Amino acid sequence: MKEFLEGSRAVAEVVRLCKPGVISAYPITPQTHIVEELAQMVANGQLKSQFVNVESEHSAASVVLGAVATGVRAFTATSSQGLIYMAEVLFNIAGMRLPLVLTCANRALSAPINIWNDQQDSISLRDSGWIQLYAENNQEAVDLHLLGYRIGEDKSVMLPVMVCMDGFILTHGMESVDIPQQEEVDKFLPAYKPLYKLDPAEPVSMGLLADPDYYLETRYAIQETFKELLKFIPKVAQDFSKVFGRDYKDGLIEEYFTKDAEKVIVAMGSVCGTIKEVVDELRKKGKKVGLLKIISYRPFPYERICQALKNVPKIACLDKAVSLGAYAPLACEVRAAFFGQKKSPQVISSFVAGLGGRDITLETIKEIFKKLNQKELDLEFMDLKPELLKQEYGE
Repeated sequence: MKEFLEGSRAVAEVVRLCKPGVISAYPITPQTHIVEELAQMVANGQLKSQFVNVESEHSAASVVLGAVATGVRAFTATSSQGLIYMAEVLFNIAGMRLPLVLTCANRALSAPINIWNDQQDSISLRDSGWIQLYAENNQEAVDLHLLGYRIGEDKSVMLPVMVCMDGFILTHGMESVDIPQQEEVDKFLPAYKPLYKLDPAEPVSMGLLADPDYYLETRYAIQETFKELLKFIPKVAQDFSKVFGRDYKDGLIEEYFTKDAEKVIVAMGSVCGTIKEVVDELRKKGKKVGLLKIISYRPFPYERICQALKNVPKIACLDKAVSLGAYAPLACEVRAAFFGQKKSPQVISSFVAGLGGRDITLETIKEIFKKLNQKELDLEFMDLKPELLKQEYGE
C-alpha cells in the first residue's frame, strides 16, 4: 500500500511488520524518529514487543545481543557517535554469529561536532563482520530491512545486517513508499528459528575465550560465509521480487546506463539519485555516461563490479567518507576489484564529497564527469572552500 511517509516512519512501519520481540535503542540525531515511532507502536499495542529503555548505545547493543542469543528476533538503530559507542558490542554480535538488523542513519563523526550526513560512521565499522547494505531512497530503505532479516537469519549465514540510510536526506525526507501487507511479509520472512540459543534446558556457551588454537578458524569461517553471500544474496533478491514485485536484480549492485558508457561514477546511498539525474541530462546531449550503484558494501561484489565496468575506460569512485592517511574507502575497493585483471580500465579516479552534510549538487556531479578527461586522480576533494582553508592554515 502506497503511503507518503517520512523515511524514519517508513522504516518503523516495516520493522513492525518483521515482528521483533525485543527493541532497544538510545536516541541520537538523526536516528531518533525510528525508535520513537516503534516505542509508540509498542505502547499502543500495535506491536507485540518489549521495548527496553537504556542509558547508552553500548547498553542498547548489549540488550539486543542478549535477545538474539536467547532466540528472539531483535532490532536496534543508531547513528554516528552512537554507532562507534556500540562498536565493542557489534564486533561481539558478529563474532558470536547472531543475526540482528540495525538501522544506521548515516551521520558524520566528531570532531568537530557535526550532525549532518556522510557515511563515515558505518564505513568505519566495515571490518566488524556485519553485512552492510546501502539505500538510495526510502523505498530501498524499507525493502533492505526485509532483505536484511531474511539474509542474516538464514541458517547458512547467521550474521548481523546493517541497513545504512543517509541521515536527514532519507530519514527526514518525505517520499511515497509502498508499505507491504503483513501477509506478504510473513510469506517472505518466516519466524526466526535459530540454530542455537541460550536455554537452561539445553545449556550452551557463547562468546568464550578462544586461544591461538581456535581464534583463527572463527575469522576464517566468517570470511567464507561472506564469500557465499555473494551467491546467496541474489537468490534472496529473486525471492523478494516474486513476493513484492520490486526487482533488485542480484541485490549487490545496480547498473544504470553502464553498457555503452565511456565514463561511469561508482557510488552508494542517496547521492545515486542525484547522479542518475545528471546521467539522464547528459545522455540527452549524447554523452555516454553512467552510474554503478553499490548496494552491498559488505560483502563487496568484486567480480560483479569487474563485469559491469570491464569495458568502461574512465571510472570515478565517489566516496562520502574518507580514510585519513590513505585512499578513499570505495576507491580502494574498486581498484582492488581490478587488481590482476588482464584488462582493466584506463582510469580509476577517486573523489570525496558531501562530508559533514555539504551538498552534492548536480554541478558537483557534472564537474566529476569533466575531471575524468584528465589523468587519473588519486584523491580529489570536491567543493572545497579556499577561504576556509586560509582560516585553517593561513596564507
